[in-house]
Amino acid sequence: MMDPTTDNAGYAGHSGDASTARASLESLRAEIAKAVVGQDPAVTGLVVALLCRGHVLLEGVPGVAKTLLVRALASALELDTKRVQFTPDLMPSDITGSLVYDARTAEFSFQPGPVFTNLLLADEINRTPPKTQASLLEAMEERQVTVDGTPRPLPEPFLVAATQNPVEYEGTYPLPEAQLDRFLLKLTIPLPTRQDEIAVLTRHTDGFNPRDLRAAGLRPVVGPADLEAARAAVAKTAVSPEITGYVVDICRATRESPSLSLGVSPRGATALLATARAWAWLTGRDYVIPDDVKALALPTLRHRVQLRPEAEMEGVTADSVINAILTHVPVPR
Repeated sequence: MMDPTTDNAGYAGHSGDASTARASLESLRAEIAKAVVGQDPAVTGLVVALLCRGHVLLEGVPGVAKTLLVRALASALELDTKRVQFTPDLMPSDITGSLVYDARTAEFSFQPGPVFTNLLLADEINRTPPKTQASLLEAMEERQVTVDGTPRPLPEPFLVAATQNPVEYEGTYPLPEAQLDRFLLKLTIPLPTRQDEIAVLTRHTDGFNPRDLRAAGLRPVVGPADLEAARAAVAKTAVSPEITGYVVDICRATRESPSLSLGVSPRGATALLATARAWAWLTGRDYVIPDDVKALALPTLRHRVQLRPEAEMEGVTADSVINAILTHVPVPR
């Protein structure tokens, strides 16, 4: 069920200043591109989540490289990584760990589960029952796991990258709203363009093996010092009162939309502000502009709203509602 997916050998380390950290994160895209063709928005989303200490839900049909994308990210980071294949018979203790009786000492000792890592790949998370899905709630929100009444902190940084299939419903368990809200971003992985698909096939013809990323030349280019420096810089990115009001107006508009039965909560507004700050810093600015908010609105908010049944029957989507709101909410000057 579980297997480590990174090898940190060869990472030279960086000084940890903000300019070096930005350069390292930019090189992360090039490193991932050695394994994954296209999908730049998804790569950017994963970088934003790292900067915001958030979690990511990757949604796409089978075969669009969701798992490969996360494995490539893991290979480009100097971080401990584990993978769990979610199945209907997976138990909460298979993720969090459990107390194990030691006959030699006649005592129980805690055996950590795969959640005790920096980057957890939760593959096909919607294939496991709600009870097991819920075992991740405390870990994702409070960065700790409580077993037998004892809280145990998780390593820092800690990020859950979960994948799910949007078209296959048999044998799946839709994520509850409470868990969806724990994900900072929901990234949709589209089918590749014709040129990208040709590039994928060409790579495979030339001997690319998606199960051996080291052979593809992937190496760690970002370490903990880079992440800390980047996060500190993002925290200093200026946000004007007008931008704060703009974020609030967008989120309040979702609560008033006739197409939605559930709008964005204040937690979602906080998430949108955080992702906009991270994007502003990544693009080289130390202040947020309305375009930063617009750029991150869809991936930050699409999983935090709920369509009314009648709107869904008419073909309305969460993305179309959010796009309409972005069109109508006044943009600060």
